[in-house]
Amino acid sequence: MIYNYLKSKRILLVDDEPDLLDMVVSILQEEGYQNIVTATSVEQAVKLCHEFQPELAVLDVMLPDGNGFTLMEQLRNFSDFPILFLTARGESEDKFKGLGLGADDYIVKPFLSKEFTLRIGVILKRSYKNENPVMYLSGCYVDFDKAEVYKNGEVLPLTAKEHDLLSALYRNAGRIVTIDALCEAAWGDNAFGYENSLMAHIRRIREKIEQHPSKPVSLMTVKGLGYKLIVEEKPWKAHEN
Repeated sequence: MIYNYLKSKRILLVDDEPDLLDMVVSILQEEGYQNIVTATSVEQAVKLCHEFQPELAVLDVMLPDGNGFTLMEQLRNFSDFPILFLTARGESEDKFKGLGLGADDYIVKPFLSKEFTLRIGVILKRSYKNENPVMYLSGCYVDFDKAEVYKNGEVLPLTAKEHDLLSALYRNAGRIVTIDALCEAAWGDNAFGYENSLMAHIRRIREKIEQHPSKPVSLMTVKGLGYKLIVEEKPWKAHEN
């Protein structure tokens, strides 16, 4: 199965109805989106945008401390990620206002789950069409679409768990990813007790991505905390090695 790297994008959902937020999260998770956070107010949404750095936001118009239109204007002061409105406000005037502010789409509640996820997919494909799902490291590069590592003229396939772990590390490149977070990325919510399995997978990943697995320079251990992935800022000609 070809990995859809767009489904690793960070998504922020903003709505003041907790039940609806839970439903939308479930809809997205069923489609393979896992990197999701939620907010119930303008203030919380702005704070999360600074911390979480979403790559797509889904906004309600009616919020307890403002509205989605003013929130979008605030977000545009420091970000340019795509925005979709999901709201009960179906009047033409509201729809024109949202789209006029530069929103990528406007969906009126109630909505069809399939239509919602299809529109999310279209927005992500359009917004990130020039992205290359390839990660460059010190001694190799990784093609996430093909789940393959290219090192020293060899092609080394990644297992599903190795792929999940590398994806989680890549999304947080340069930052510490805790052991618990990595276990959750690979084994889901019931990840307790997988620490030893994680260590074994990390060892096998290093054998594939490092020139000298016993002296890693790309996948670093942060003692007592977790792991950190060091990626190259610009592509290099690894395939010529």
